[in-house]
Amino acid sequence: MSSLFSYQTIASATTSIIKEKGSKFYGFAFPVQNENEIKLHLDTIKNTHPKATHHCYAWRIGADKQNFRVNDDGEPSGTAGLPILGQIDAFGICNCLVVSVRYFGGTKLGVSGLISAYKTSAKTTISQAEILTRLFYHSYSIKSDYAILNKAYQFIQEYEGNIVEQNLGDNCTIIVEIPLKNTDKLNQTISNYYPLIITPLTK
Repeated sequence: MSSLFSYQTIASATTSIIKEKGSKFYGFAFPVQNENEIKLHLDTIKNTHPKATHHCYAWRIGADKQNFRVNDDGEPSGTAGLPILGQIDAFGICNCLVVSVRYFGGTKLGVSGLISAYKTSAKTTISQAEILTRLFYHSYSIKSDYAILNKAYQFIQEYEGNIVEQNLGDNCTIIVEIPLKNTDKLNQTISNYYPLIITPLTK
């Protein structure tokens, strides 16, 4: 289950297709970490399906799950984005983008029909995915003289960190992700690791 320190999301991107009274709904789901990734996925889908009638989507990201957005892309208000978000929440996942691309088939579906179609598209798409639990992380920069680099690695190991990037020279810089569950303790004891210079990169 999701908590303050971990969340459930999909393991990898999935797709689906459903048909409703001639209209085709192509579903896409992506694990995402930030809004830049979301924009890249949306741009790719729009470029892949330029003749689609609507590109509707919803996403939710972040430890508190308060960062989210829905988009009906020209469908009647509340008939597309909200049903998609409803399925993201029904599966108990976050850090996930779900898109439903509609090609109009000539028959109007009405408000209830649209809600049902977009809900089914999102549900079918997410159902294809493996759902797993991931940890939330905060990023830190570690600056260290090469002579005490072992102390930096001991710090990373103690706080179960993942090295994202490192530049090793006379003055070393390491970018590391620390699980959110460990950051309160780290922030209280950060001065103990002097002369390492440890700077939070995310709040």
